[in-house]
Amino acid sequence: MLIAVASKDGREINQHFGHAERFLIYDVENGDAKLIDERKVERYCSFDPDHPLRGNVLKVIAEALGGCRAVVTAQMGEHPKGELEKLGVEPFVISGPIKPTLVELAKIL
Repeated sequence: MLIAVASKDGREINQHFGHAERFLIYDVENGDAKLIDERKVERYCSFDPDHPLRGNVLKVIAEALGGCRAVVTAQMGEHPKGELEKLGVEPFVISGPIKPTLVELAKIL
């Protein structure tokens, strides 16, 4: 299964969803997590007076994460969580080392 991760350094889950300009895509199966892709996105947290909740950006981010079962970030606001769920991407707020964390998460998905 594919899981998207927000990470500043590629080792730890340590980035806020709204600050991510890329998501690392891992394929998690058989007790292993392998990095297979990196998808660049527009930052969700940037001021737009015409669209303060940035639903248009969330939709584009969800489309960029197409095929991913979940997105894992160190922090995420309630609005993005709800919108991602509506778009079929399960949000998780977790921190820690990427690979072992994703292997454990995959056990409950």
